Amino acid sequence: MKTVYFDHAATTPVDPRVLEAMLPYFSELYGNPSELHRLGREARAAVEAARAQIATVLGAGEKEIVFTAGGTESDNLALFGSLARYRPGHLIVSAIEHPAVMEAARALNRAGWAVDFIPVDGDGIVDVDAYEQAFRDDTRLASIMSANNVVGSVQPVAELARIAHEKGALFHTDAVQAVGSVPVDVAELGVDLLSLSGHKLYGPKGIGALYVKRGTRLQPILHGGGHERRLRSGTENVPGIVGLGVAMTAAAEARISSARSEPTSTMSLNACPSRKSPTRTLASFPHSMRAASLPRRRARWSISPPIRPSRVSPAPPARSTSNIIGTSR
Repeated sequence: MKTVYFDHAATTPVDPRVLEAMLPYFSELYGNPSELHRLGREARAAVEAARAQIATVLGAGEKEIVFTAGGTESDNLALFGSLARYRPGHLIVSAIEHPAVMEAARALNRAGWAVDFIPVDGDGIVDVDAYEQAFRDDTRLASIMSANNVVGSVQPVAELARIAHEKGALFHTDAVQAVGSVPVDVAELGVDLLSLSGHKLYGPKGIGALYVKRGTRLQPILHGGGHERRLRSGTENVPGIVGLGVAMTAAAEARISSARSEPTSTMSLNACPSRKSPTRTLASFPHSMRAASLPRRRARWSISPPIRPSRVSPAPPARSTSNIIGTSR
């Protein structure tokens, strides 16, 4: 039986070109990139070549790319690593962040940090006015995802980063659902930190990266041999890193910006087509037997987590779409 797969926001199959590039590093070129012998040097060369590929796609410097085990680790390194040098203050996240950011924010809240959760409109776009008004004198970081993993809404990241910098805060974006789907240039976006993951763009699972803008102070959350410029200890996953480099290059070359979903007479989109990722779609089918399980109208989203936010977000309106936030990573 042929399988029709509609869950690429959760994970993607590995591109054959990616798999072919990875295979030698499992059995032939298996050296530890920290070692000085030939196999170690070959592994190091492969790691640095992939780092250069990723930096090129993002418009970043090679030394600004830190390899991790995936999007969740990248998000945690961004939040905990950037805030570790401060006394507990204030941070801002959106109400529709992936749990990798949302749960990190809750953990920081338990450690004494005040957190504001910024609502979004019916298309899943952050309320920029509410976002700007949320900043305080002790706001250290704002973290807003680039593209949502359910409705595909693409945030105005460059504008949000500019506001954060004007307020004296760092800006992080979880771009796991954006990289490979929409153009991502860190210089144009003006972000300080950006997370990405391999398995969302036809690369392998278990590999990701964090862009760390030059000059951004970050403390490690894993301690050990001091790999990745002492920001992420642990022997590098050479096959995964090689695969991530190839996958990102292939995605940048193959991106089709015109491939956008359009509503039909029996389907309505739950985000404005011009404000969403071309590869992420959430649709409602009003006459379907399963219509009751899907959102029936657009609504303002907000979440009031059971923690101590610095100001309480409004309660979700009746039949809010806030219950459809996804958890796949």
